Amino acid sequence: MNKTILIPAFILMVVLQLYIPVRMISYKESILTGGKEFKFRTAPIDPTDPFRGKYITLSFEANSFHVANAEEWNQGDPIFVMLGEDEKGFVKINSISKDQPVDDENYVKASIDYIVTDTMSYVTVEYPFTRFYMEESKAQGAQDVYRETARDTNQVAYALVSIKEGDAVIKDVMIDDVPISEVVKQLQEKPQ
Repeated sequence: MNKTILIPAFILMVVLQLYIPVRMISYKESILTGGKEFKFRTAPIDPTDPFRGKYITLSFEANSFHVANAEEWNQGDPIFVMLGEDEKGFVKINSISKDQPVDDENYVKASIDYIVTDTMSYVTVEYPFTRFYMEESKAQGAQDVYRETARDTNQVAYALVSIKEGDAVIKDVMIDDVPISEVVKQLQEKPQ
């Protein structure tokens, strides 16, 4: 092949390799800046992903919804979760649907984790935002703070999640309305 074909092909390849991650980042950024924020109360689990780094795995109090007929739902199926806020400003599930809502902006795409059929049937929701990645230097401190918060009923931990058109991004994890990174920073600055 001659250079007149190789150089433009190389330039095109470089542009495409840059376009895809930039597009993904800008889409998530548009959710963060233009989405509605919801506060999801959390409970901790703290693993490490060797390929992606340190993170806090989040589970949420608002993760189940009573259904009249459990047989209509299947584990793993995609669902749309319509959200509202309780009297304290934390998220609550208003309803779930197999169909994307047309007139409700406050919904998130999720899937069915499992279905319980007991005296009351309910669907447990698996949200697509369960990992909050941390800077390596703060990750261990964040794990410790988060575990302590789970034990202390006087403290409130929640994920601040921005939602737009069904897609969601975790903005921050908060402990008593303070970002967890700030709590860790304050603890690291304290004399031992």
